[in-house]
Amino acid sequence: MSSSKNVILVTGGTGLVGAAIDYVTQHEPVGSRYGKFAEDDQWVFLSSKDGDLRDLAQTMAIFDKYEPTHVIHLAALVGGLFKNMKYKLTFLRDNLLINDNVLWASKEHGVKKVISCLSTCVFPDKVSYPIDESHVHLGPPHSSNFGYAHGKRLVDVYNHAYNEEFGCNFTAAIPTNIFGPHDNYDLEDSHVIPGLVHKCYLAKKNNTPFTVSGSGTPLRQFIYSRDLAKLFIWQLKEYPEIDPIILSVGEEDEITIKQVAESIVKAVGFQGEVTWDSSKADGQYKKTASNSKLRKYLPDFEFTPFDVALQESVDWFVQNYDKARTGAAAKKQ
Repeated sequence: MSSSKNVILVTGGTGLVGAAIDYVTQHEPVGSRYGKFAEDDQWVFLSSKDGDLRDLAQTMAIFDKYEPTHVIHLAALVGGLFKNMKYKLTFLRDNLLINDNVLWASKEHGVKKVISCLSTCVFPDKVSYPIDESHVHLGPPHSSNFGYAHGKRLVDVYNHAYNEEFGCNFTAAIPTNIFGPHDNYDLEDSHVIPGLVHKCYLAKKNNTPFTVSGSGTPLRQFIYSRDLAKLFIWQLKEYPEIDPIILSVGEEDEITIKQVAESIVKAVGFQGEVTWDSSKADGQYKKTASNSKLRKYLPDFEFTPFDVALQESVDWFVQNYDKARTGAAAKKQ
């Protein structure tokens, strides 16, 4: 990248990954591989209060205001398994609008590079494992993520079309399951780790059983948000491709939901009864992803050990419970 001033606009900048990027830019030394680009570079972390990215006029106004040179596009309508299953059209339509507007505004404003955040749910339901970047369009996604997955998958189509027609440097990252400080801990609308952390915290507080939905057998790869933040910064600085890249721990680091629950019990310090509600759906059994492409670029990148990252996340949640995103249901408990 040039040494002239960069303005890096982060959509969804106050969420889990945006907060982690903000943390890394503040705590990594200037000039380091994962630190700020230069001392006078400007990072802009957008929130929903800055405008509705589903509306093109509001999106263009944001770009007019900040004049970004680079964009990390994290904003999306997201939710847990059951919300995804219930509101398929809403997840599809809202994410299509957000992505269309952000990429068009980036093209119109001459943004040098955009990285959009995808998800492993973009991959086909029926696919050989481990998944790699070449599998994205080989079949329909799992039905539980139908709307969200299709909305996100089309970002890759957009990126190649923008590059071929306008020469835009638009690419995408595909993280596995993300967790860390500033996550969404809403009991009714969260992903697995923050939801279980909050449940376990309340079980300890109220001296009640810790009940985990499902069988505990599904397998997942989890990436700590602050590790992911470093990889996003690397990708913005150094990654040369339009094709997406999987940002993940290795296949050997895949763990079961049962193991996750046991680690949460330990991190929270819960000593009560743990029960399993097998009447609740498990979702997709596994989504094993290969990080071999990432390792070709960054063979020596060190991921934070899962138990260490989980303990840091739990500690943050406990210390910031009053201001964390806990949802309406938590206020009744």
